[in-house]
Amino acid sequence: MKAGCARAWHGSREQEDESVAFDRVVVVGAGLAGVRSAEELRRAGFEGEIVLLGDEAHLPYDRPPLSKDVIRGERDETTLRPREFFDEQRIDLRLGAAARSVDTAARTVCLTDGTDVGYDELIIATGLRPRRIPGTAELAGVHVLRSRDDSRALRAAIAPGARALVVGAGFIGCEVAASLRARDVDVVLLEPQPTPLASVLGPEVGSLVARLHTAEGVDVRAGVGLTELRGAGRVTSAVLDDGTEIEVDLVVLGIGSVPVTEWLDGSGIELDNGVVCDAVGRTSASHVWAVGDVASWQLPDGGRKRVEHWTNAGEQASVLAKALVTGEADRVAQVPYFWSDQYEIKIQGLGAVAPGDTVHIVRDDGRKFLAYYERDGRLVGVVGGGMPAQVMKNRMKVAAGVPIEELLAATA
Repeated sequence: MKAGCARAWHGSREQEDESVAFDRVVVVGAGLAGVRSAEELRRAGFEGEIVLLGDEAHLPYDRPPLSKDVIRGERDETTLRPREFFDEQRIDLRLGAAARSVDTAARTVCLTDGTDVGYDELIIATGLRPRRIPGTAELAGVHVLRSRDDSRALRAAIAPGARALVVGAGFIGCEVAASLRARDVDVVLLEPQPTPLASVLGPEVGSLVARLHTAEGVDVRAGVGLTELRGAGRVTSAVLDDGTEIEVDLVVLGIGSVPVTEWLDGSGIELDNGVVCDAVGRTSASHVWAVGDVASWQLPDGGRKRVEHWTNAGEQASVLAKALVTGEADRVAQVPYFWSDQYEIKIQGLGAVAPGDTVHIVRDDGRKFLAYYERDGRLVGVVGGGMPAQVMKNRMKVAAGVPIEELLAATA
């Protein structure tokens, strides 16, 4: 094996082939998952060449502040690492061109600028793209939020007293609504589900989130969808499916995102709501891995899931890098963690909560709250608003699946 090489195991997820030496790892996607993958490769002892490809011209940056601090004008710079970091870590950072296709037989990625980049091992970390409503892309005043440029464009469009419609009350929509209110914007928050975050946290906790926004002056309209945006060149009104028409100055679409996988079409890499992976990030194609929001990893129960949370990207990158460099197969944390900042309230969650879980609201002072999520009689998750200590002290209880009756008795 050549100096500086590492060894990894490839082939099917069910059976490993003999080890293969490699010198160059190419990471496609320079967001958090891509940067963490490059960092973790070095941490795992890989001394070969790392090429990190990003479609934006900006240095890799952190996305969570875009819907909060950046929109509010409290922060402008969210760069993850300075240029010097990549030089010091010998990470060849190439920006400004997206991946167009991949040839897994030739082990080559083709970029939109015509460049071909060869790889020994490929890590896919291309993340997500926000959904748009057809026909609105050319309508001024309609925004989505994913990139730094998106966030700055929205911030520039904000004026005190403006009338904003936020379509979709998931995490992004709720955070944007809160940030707009902090800028004295009149906000209508539209959600076709019964409550904000109902599809993620269930209607019980969703109703508490709705209460939080209502108290801050947001016009929360749950159970109502959008029919049409109107305007000649610029949006001026929105027609809702209850027949209401409201005048608007700007619209923010927070209706979800889709994995950026179109460049993989025809590659032979299995896709199903993202890149299909085993429990350490291997795809169906030899020498190809995937990580972060774009990757649907195998779960301990045999199912698969894409997890769109900040902490998950780093945990997956660590597991993947170790498997790639050493062949050792760890697993991501058994107790997922997520958070969302809305007003002065930090909403935090532990565990793989699901809308079908039984929810027990164990604390509620009218603004802050704590909820236990029960499945088959055991604790599977905890979600709290403004109660960080109370949430985090339950991590081991979630991991252990403590009987819910024990916890409820303790809070009685």
